[in-house]
Amino acid sequence: MTDTDVLHRLSNTLAERRGADPKSSYVASLYAKGTDTICKKVAEEAAETIMAAKENDAAKIVWEVADLWFHSLVLAHHFGLSADDILAELRRREGVSGIEEKNARTHGQEQAH
Repeated sequence: MTDTDVLHRLSNTLAERRGADPKSSYVASLYAKGTDTICKKVAEEAAETIMAAKENDAAKIVWEVADLWFHSLVLAHHFGLSADDILAELRRREGVSGIEEKNARTHGQEQAH
């Protein structure tokens, strides 16, 4: 089993929960509440990740990043995206300088205006 297998299984589960009864599934309840609720949950988990980092607590950082990844995937699925979409973007960025990537995005935005 690879780590991407874990992401694929999670992605499949999140997709299955889209049609589930909100009373029977935490994820289904998030989907039913909509974008604002899901975004608030992602923001909450990001804040908790930052707090764990400021506390310099490695175990807590792992826990909170796992929550952040999970809820970020819920958000992606809410918009019809999957772990594969995110993994494809990470593969596309692999080997590309972060500075070059940021410059490409900045220049692309300037050209769009």
